[in-house]
Amino acid sequence: MTKLLVAIADQIRHEGFAFVQSPQMGPVLEGSGLSEWRSFAASWDDLGVDTYMADGGRYRRRRFAAFRAARAGIVRKPHQPHYQSRDYNPLNGGVERWFEPVTETMAHHPALAAIFHTCRSLFDRLTPPDMRPEAWHVETHQFRIEAREGEKGHPTPEGMHRDGVDWVLVLMVRRENVASGETTIYDLRKRPVGSFTLTAPLDSALVDDSRVYHGVTPVTPLDPTRPAYRDVLVVTFRRE
Repeated sequence: MTKLLVAIADQIRHEGFAFVQSPQMGPVLEGSGLSEWRSFAASWDDLGVDTYMADGGRYRRRRFAAFRAARAGIVRKPHQPHYQSRDYNPLNGGVERWFEPVTETMAHHPALAAIFHTCRSLFDRLTPPDMRPEAWHVETHQFRIEAREGEKGHPTPEGMHRDGVDWVLVLMVRRENVASGETTIYDLRKRPVGSFTLTAPLDSALVDDSRVYHGVTPVTPLDPTRPAYRDVLVVTFRRE
């Protein structure tokens, strides 16, 4: 494990989260084999509309996939629904949500493989040996949040929340013509303990889901005559 990754682990252990900017996250991921970023980012142009939004919004696009991550490697699981209880997602929880699957090309993309390898190494280190699983259940979400004149895009429409997993990575892929999208981290008493904005590709938020809540403010278009969107990758690790 690199010194940079050890420093990130130490920050998460101390604070419950880490905001890692691109100049630090880039070398970590490149050390795990990150490559072909342009084609990886371009895949966000081919996401389906999230039709499960209980607020009636059509501002979110996404693809979803589940994997099994172990020391022997990472294997994609059969396509399955994404489920959260209403305890964790009072807006959209309580139902099985069948999203369009991540494409096979993206599931085997070297950039995603590098992200998975980095996460597994980091989250294994952060998990006590007696609680460390042989394999993690990994869920991967490609999100595009769109904003239009008179219609904000909501990255976390459920508000301040936890995801009901062990660990969360939110990685910025692209911001186009949007303002705001500030991430705030809260302790278990729901008091704010940190805030930052993911702006550059590879800017990342890493979260210990058992210790903190998180939420992101809505995005609005800077120029309402042009497309405006926020693309992120969310990866969650949960003990099987």
